[in-house]
Amino acid sequence: MKIHHNKTKIIATWGPSCEDKKVMTEMIKSGLDLFRFNFSHGTHEKHLEGFKKVRQITTELEASIGILADLQGPKIRVGKVLDNNQPLKAGHTITITTEECVSTSERVFISYENLAKEVEVGDAILIDDGRMELRVTSTDRDRTLEAKVITGGKLSNNKGVNLPDTKTKVPALTEKDKEDLKFAIEHGANWIALSFVRTAKDVLDLKKIIGEKNSYMKVMAKIEKPEALTELDEIIDAADGIMIARGDLAVEVPQEKMPLIQKDIIKRCILKAKPVIVATQMMDSMIESPNPTRAEITDVANAVLDGADAVMLSGETSTGKHPVRVIQIMEKILLNVESNGMIYDKDLKPNKGSQTFISDAICYNAARLSSELGAKAIVGMTFSGYTGFMLSSYRPKANIYIFTENRELLNSLSLCWGVEAFYYDKFVGTDSTIKDVIRILKEKGLIEKHELIVNIGSMPLASKGRANMVKVTEVE
Repeated sequence: MKIHHNKTKIIATWGPSCEDKKVMTEMIKSGLDLFRFNFSHGTHEKHLEGFKKVRQITTELEASIGILADLQGPKIRVGKVLDNNQPLKAGHTITITTEECVSTSERVFISYENLAKEVEVGDAILIDDGRMELRVTSTDRDRTLEAKVITGGKLSNNKGVNLPDTKTKVPALTEKDKEDLKFAIEHGANWIALSFVRTAKDVLDLKKIIGEKNSYMKVMAKIEKPEALTELDEIIDAADGIMIARGDLAVEVPQEKMPLIQKDIIKRCILKAKPVIVATQMMDSMIESPNPTRAEITDVANAVLDGADAVMLSGETSTGKHPVRVIQIMEKILLNVESNGMIYDKDLKPNKGSQTFISDAICYNAARLSSELGAKAIVGMTFSGYTGFMLSSYRPKANIYIFTENRELLNSLSLCWGVEAFYYDKFVGTDSTIKDVIRILKEKGLIEKHELIVNIGSMPLASKGRANMVKVTEVE
């Protein structure tokens, strides 16, 4: 069961700083809801150690903690650099090649083989998260191009490259991604994050592979390319969740646009009942410092105020010095913001044209009832998880408790705002099941005598259909 009660979920990236089981346990006890495994780093053997530890701890703590496997995607990089340090001087024109070589200050190897074919004169080439900027001056349309250094810097090994002006044709899934996907499915990851999504087709192609493997794993589309913003609604519709990957996205779009882009994406996700993560540099200073900056505290708070389902830590927990403390501080920020009523009760209306209108209307009215009655909790019974996702989108102040016999679903729901999930396989009659789950919640100390509970589910329960019933119960 969840030990803390932050409704906005906390995701931490697993890595050397938190691979010890005791540290992982303390992170969960401090408020962590989900571990992210970054497949840009580490081996399958190492990740498997982490997967196993997560499952061991969740069993010991009786907690629902999700695993998010984050695919590397078609990352374009500089190769090896002479002495791992070469100056690129502003105003100089350099040669860029796709033929592998050791890069110097005059000739730089970039790993994308179609680069010279796809760039146009004037296109930007950004290196090392945009710290260095080059502009294409000519290309032979084969293997070589010339570029003028606009903003110089020190070039070192394997730095990332962004092409904000160029429409590349790289596949959404690389061969490495396919192997990592196979591993994630075989070892029970709950979410898979697809990097550098450009179109809804990228997401649907990944879902097709997952479906062919009979996996319940859900797809998180990472928004980090400008092209994705032009097809955002379609991508949200296709995906199970969205990650606002502010690192690469803020390199490829003007940085000053990022705050409004973040708010817009979150709003659209809530409207479509899709969980949304805000990621990158949330508490970046805590990689070294025991305390965050005031700006970082405000950034985390604003993500909560915007309505994010989850906030994600990267280097702060994977390689940082304070993996437990950063969770503790983040949880304090979340709880403080969540004490303010302005984040609750989103004014969303069910779409009458939707195939799920009846179920959506049940969830909508359950949320409204809970607010008007001051109910302590909304209790839902589901197999697909749809009820949990939909209830979460209304952001009720009442706690959301979801009961399901689908074990695969338990840890997936750990990502959804305000949702706490429990395994339950004794569905018989509606009244007896409601009475039983209330007993369980009472025994866990989550509800008390005389509190009001709003129950939703499907009748008959055995059909495992969408929600079509709402009932208010007073705890005896």
